Amino acid sequence: MTAAADLAAPARLVDRDPRVRPEQLVAELVPPPRFGDVRFSTYVPDPAQPTQAQAVERLGAFGQEITAGGGGGGGGGLLGMFRRGRSAPQSPGRYLDGGFGVGKTHLLSSLFHQVSTEGGRPAAYGTFVEYTNLVGALGFRPAVDALGGNALVCIDEFELDDPGDTVLMSRLMRELVDRGVRLAATSNTLPDALGEGRFAAQDFQREIQALASQFEVLRVDGEDYRHRGLPAAPQPLPSGAVAEVAAAQPGATLDSFTGLLEHLSRVHPSRYGAMVEGVTAVCVQDVTTVADDVVGLRLVVLADRLYDRDIPVVPSGEPFDRLFTEALLRGGYRKKYLRAVSRLSALAREGASLRR
Repeated sequence: MTAAADLAAPARLVDRDPRVRPEQLVAELVPPPRFGDVRFSTYVPDPAQPTQAQAVERLGAFGQEITAGGGGGGGGGLLGMFRRGRSAPQSPGRYLDGGFGVGKTHLLSSLFHQVSTEGGRPAAYGTFVEYTNLVGALGFRPAVDALGGNALVCIDEFELDDPGDTVLMSRLMRELVDRGVRLAATSNTLPDALGEGRFAAQDFQREIQALASQFEVLRVDGEDYRHRGLPAAPQPLPSGAVAEVAAAQPGATLDSFTGLLEHLSRVHPSRYGAMVEGVTAVCVQDVTTVADDVVGLRLVVLADRLYDRDIPVVPSGEPFDRLFTEALLRGGYRKKYLRAVSRLSALAREGASLRR
C-alpha cells in the first residue's frame, strides 16, 4: 500500500455543511440509491418466516389497489380502527412492523416503485425525520399541499422521539388521509406503542391512538439478513491504516470520531444525507463508546444515511458492537441503536475490502 504521507490529504466530513432548498426537499422524496431498483420480485422471503411472504403479497395487493385508483381512507380516525393481522379495506395505510434487517425498507421501496413507476401515480418516500424537517422548512399548510397530491406517502423509520413530533405527524397524516392519500410506514415498534420509554407517552395516548388508527399492521418476522451466514464485523484497523485507506481511495473522507461528533451536533440530521452525497468511503479514526442519547441518535441517523447510499465505513478504535453503552442499549431507543450497529457492521465489512 502507498504510504499516506505520499498521497494527497483526503477530504473531511467536518468540512461539509450542506444547505438544502425547500423545493429540493420535496424533489428528493424518493427511495435512497440502495433501494432505487428494488421490487417485490427481488425480495427473497425466508421460507422459515411465513410472515415475510405474506407481507409481500398483502403489500403488493395494497399497491394494486392504489394504482387502480382506490381512494384514501377518508374517515380514518373512527372507521380505520387499528387492527392487527386482519384485512381492513377502510384503513388508509399499511404499517410494516418487525425487527431490524428483515427487509422492511426493501418492501416499502418496492411499494413506492409499484405505484409511481409501474402504476404511473405520484408517490413520495422519506424517512420520518425528513417529513418533520419538510414541515419545518415549508410550514405545515404548504407541506400538506406539497404532499397532498400524491396517491401514496411512504414513511420509513417511523419513530416518535418527542411529544411535538407525535402531534405534528398525527395532524399531518390526518390531513393527508382526508385528501385521499394512502400511507405506508415501517418501524420496529407497533403504532400504539410509539413513544414508549422516551417520553410520557400516556399523556399523548390520544395522538398516538390517532396515528395507530391510520394503519393495518403487517408483521415481518425474521433474523437480520445482513448477518445471515456472515462472519462478525471485521475488527477496526489501526488509525494509521485507516488514514492510508482514506488517502488511497478517491472520494473517501477521513475524520476523527470526536471531531465528527462535534460536527454532527452543528448540522441538522435532515442534512446528513446531503453531507455524505458523493462520498465513496467514510474513514473514522479512534471510535469510542457513546453514552449519551443525544449523541447516539445523531449517529443512528448518520448510519442510516450511509447505509441508504451504500457507503463503506473504515474505522479504528472500538468495534461497532461496542459503539453504545449497555445502558443505552437497554433504554427506550435500543431498537434504533441495534439497527445502527447492524448497518454499520455491514458497511464495515464492505470497508474491509478497500484495504489493499
